[in-house]
Amino acid sequence: MFLDHGERNLETLNIKDEDGVRLVEMDRPEALNAFSSQLMDDLAEAFLEVASDDSISVLLLTGAGRAFSAGADLAEMGREQSTPEHGFPGLLDAIINFPKPFIVAVNGIGVGIGATICGLADLSYMSDKAKLRAPFSALGLTAEAASTFTFPQLMGRQRASWFLLSAEWMTADECVDAGLALEAVPAEDLLGHAMAKAKKLAGLPLPSLQTTKGLIMDPVREQMKASIIAENKGLAKLVGGAANREALTAFMEKREPDFSNL
Repeated sequence: MFLDHGERNLETLNIKDEDGVRLVEMDRPEALNAFSSQLMDDLAEAFLEVASDDSISVLLLTGAGRAFSAGADLAEMGREQSTPEHGFPGLLDAIINFPKPFIVAVNGIGVGIGATICGLADLSYMSDKAKLRAPFSALGLTAEAASTFTFPQLMGRQRASWFLLSAEWMTADECVDAGLALEAVPAEDLLGHAMAKAKKLAGLPLPSLQTTKGLIMDPVREQMKASIIAENKGLAKLVGGAANREALTAFMEKREPDFSNL
């Protein structure tokens, strides 16, 4: 938890402004910062708020505790929930439309959206102890968050295909080598390093930052949104299917899934 003055603590986030940078820390360490409905809504609001605040030039996202994010909150599934204000679609929309630099500091494991959000960021820095995993095939599902577009763009088609298809872990060094992250930094230096980079950008003219980001994003923004729509259609077909049911049952029974007869 942040200790400096000027912090704000929401239900799922710690927020602090410093020299034109808004540092947003996902604060569900007991759940490995898994994306609950509330976290998705709070994060969407954070992006929307910074987008309209001329005093803030950069949003830097990290996680509290030993994880960056374990992905979707599986423990929340099956429990009665209130209707989210933004939900997952609204969060992705807020990130893709975000007009200012967005940086992630991956402090620990990133699974699912905890990995694919790196493809939505403008800059990704990772702890040298962090690692990422796209577990979708192992769950009988398909990828999300426009990763079927952003990962091939960043990593090349073959590396992206292996990462998205195999459900294997990638170390921080492998992510840097593949182009998914810019730098791997000693764990104890990660936040300070990412903040220094964020402050460097925040010290530059905001209209220049926004214009350049727009020129980078405008040609791909609609393709990213189209990929999300297509991914969601694929997910809708696979959720509850035989492979997905076997994966979830195996998870609950703490065994390896058996897809051989599906």
